[in-house]
Amino acid sequence: MAVKVLILEDNPVARGFLCRVVRESFSDISSIAEAGDLEAARRLLGHRAGGRAAACDDPYQLIMVDLELPDGSGLELLTELANYPATRIVTTLYSDDEHLFPALQCGADGYLLKEDRFEVLVEELQKIVRGQPPLSPAIARRLLTHFRTGDGLMSGHAPAAPAAAPVSAPAPLAPLDHERLTPRESEVLTYLSKGFTIKEIAALMGIKWFTVNDHIKSIYKKLNVSSRAEAAVLASKQGLV
Repeated sequence: MAVKVLILEDNPVARGFLCRVVRESFSDISSIAEAGDLEAARRLLGHRAGGRAAACDDPYQLIMVDLELPDGSGLELLTELANYPATRIVTTLYSDDEHLFPALQCGADGYLLKEDRFEVLVEELQKIVRGQPPLSPAIARRLLTHFRTGDGLMSGHAPAAPAAAPVSAPAPLAPLDHERLTPRESEVLTYLSKGFTIKEIAALMGIKWFTVNDHIKSIYKKLNVSSRAEAAVLASKQGLV
């Protein structure tokens, strides 16, 4: 299965630049659809404003979304893509908290700055194959600074933890319903626990890396975790692998 890509960007020059970045990043691209505004993107995805984009027989696997658009904000589309099986990457010029954190809250899987060099964007986009979030260097530094200074998860969006909260014993893990993981997801989780990369798992299972990525996102959601380390530890404790 070749990879389908959707690029939402109102600037034709920037759109062409991102198309070149995508083609350079992946060897198995089947098609790249382009949209200059939210309305065009929704037509391509088959849903209306305020609705939810649903997977079809031939969905996009990678969707790149600009934030500032002629007919609204890219955050609207990110929200509408909540149940859509695609990797969603923000591509923007804005590196401030007011754009970064709302985008992450709305479900962005990565955040790239269009002002970065071509080769930097290619390198960051290729991280998807390795199971890593594509983040421009400036954004990665901003996130590190944000956490190191103790701002909390979302500055201005979540209350700070009490300064002297008493330490208590961790709550016991709630039992998991093993049936919730499909056989394929269990297989992917086993490989993740052993340290294999997405690309290696795809080769071992004979499937595309985007399919592996979809399985991982489903596993994270079902196990209520956000990293492969958490998934591996929880799966081991619960006897899933």
